[in-house]
Amino acid sequence: MASAQHGIVFVVDDDPRVRESIAMLLASFDIESMTFGSATEYLAYRKPDGPSCLVLDVQLPDINGLDLQSRIAQDDHPHVVFITGHGDIPSSVRAIRTGAVDFLTKPFREADLMRAVRTALDENRAARQKRDELADLRQRLAQLTRREREVLPLVVSGFLNKQAALELGISEVTLQIHRSSIMRKMHAASLPDLVRMAAALEVPLADGRPSTR
Repeated sequence: MASAQHGIVFVVDDDPRVRESIAMLLASFDIESMTFGSATEYLAYRKPDGPSCLVLDVQLPDINGLDLQSRIAQDDHPHVVFITGHGDIPSSVRAIRTGAVDFLTKPFREADLMRAVRTALDENRAARQKRDELADLRQRLAQLTRREREVLPLVVSGFLNKQAALELGISEVTLQIHRSSIMRKMHAASLPDLVRMAAALEVPLADGRPSTR
């Protein structure tokens, strides 16, 4: 689905009238949607690769919507907008804490649903971009040699070339060669750029203070 790259909304609700009305509303805003009558149907469907939002009913015939949200929380899942005819504070708190964008009680206003859907699609698009950027950084990190992986934490921790070389027991010239290679392989334009990359990759900072021996 080429249009899925612009965003698709999955609607899971056991009431066919609700599914149809939401699908028609989304279509009026040129937003593609797929509808499902149960969590099982939704889980079995092969999702297209692109930004997505899941409009999810709490009360479903097979799996509770909140349980489904918890089940898919560890995956690359769509951002969730809950809809329910039986809203309560504990359910809404649980949904939001697990990452839901909104929790709407039926009958909800069309404007509220569309605002929540757009927010969910925007957040999902941003999350996917961040995930892709992190995957690219990990590929760059994998290109570093063992020694370069030892040099990297020292460099991003603020060690000068001389100090880092002393810590590793190598010459300053050799350290500079490794540092230049790291910058090239990581495509870092500057030291602050490399520090940001290391932070995103959760590279541990070097323990202790730079040696002055």
